[in-house]
Amino acid sequence: MIEHIWSGRSWLYILLLPLSALYGLVSGLRKLGYKSGLFRSWKASVPVVIVGNLTAGGNGKTPVVIWLVEHLQQKGYRVGVVSRGYGGKSEHYPLLVTDEVTTGQAGDEPVLIHRRTGAPVAVAPKRIDAVKKLLKHSSLDIVITDDGLQHYALQRDYEIVVIDGARRFGNGYWLPAGPMRELSGRLNTVNTIIVNGGTAETGELPMTLKGEMAVNLLTGEKRKISGIPNAVAMAGIGHPPRFFAALQQLGVDLQATHAFADHQAYEKVQLLALTNTGQNLLMTEKDAVKCAWFAQDNWWYLPVSAYFPEAQEEKFLDEICGLIPQPIKGKT
Repeated sequence: MIEHIWSGRSWLYILLLPLSALYGLVSGLRKLGYKSGLFRSWKASVPVVIVGNLTAGGNGKTPVVIWLVEHLQQKGYRVGVVSRGYGGKSEHYPLLVTDEVTTGQAGDEPVLIHRRTGAPVAVAPKRIDAVKKLLKHSSLDIVITDDGLQHYALQRDYEIVVIDGARRFGNGYWLPAGPMRELSGRLNTVNTIIVNGGTAETGELPMTLKGEMAVNLLTGEKRKISGIPNAVAMAGIGHPPRFFAALQQLGVDLQATHAFADHQAYEKVQLLALTNTGQNLLMTEKDAVKCAWFAQDNWWYLPVSAYFPEAQEEKFLDEICGLIPQPIKGKT
């Protein structure tokens, strides 16, 4: 229902406009407070890169974070990542993500980023606390935040906004009448605009997410996704239809699809009920990190990676590397 309203296909958004106006007023005053110095902000001793969005829901931020971490690591830089840790609940914050930390403690995205990249990751409701924890724990050249564009208490050196190319900004209104955390004019003040799928406009960096090899959760076996028969797909991400469409484009004949809420916590019996005898369950990597400990031999996930046009990719990465005045290269 909410996606229907936000997309502009329903007039019900009109009923929510007073709440949207209040949201815009409060967020605008808060932003003005930081800009004027009325509210204090904090600057880290290393460059901070924000990977965020203007809309609620998943746009593809985490693959961008992973891409940045991996490419900076390849150049020898020591990279740390901070996150709010949505969906997780820890007894204490800030929390350093280790191999033993669960998604129930840290949230799915921080665990996924740590496992994919090996980078130090810290989680805290206040991202400043997470950055301080990282800097105390590790010698870093740069910190990347997964989300946090509107977290103005943390000063930043570079802002990246990720847009879902298919949905873009929906009806363009603030929450809750529309999907906007900030209005589209905010794009004029960010450093890079990345468009995930769809058609990029002038000045935007097009991104595609690619993945063809599925991984078995239980055995680690890899198999081309199009070769997995009798497939049932599930996704607990910001926009599940995007995952289902991607599978079909890769040649998967889906017998059923099941959409869950973003950051959904799963139980074994819940997922066992999704397939019948002889069927295989396909999921995102973000889902896989939450249910690996009770995985079945017919469960598979599809890792995806971000790709950019080569010339624009090089310029984009050079801008990020240029943030580090005297890089200290080495291993974390």
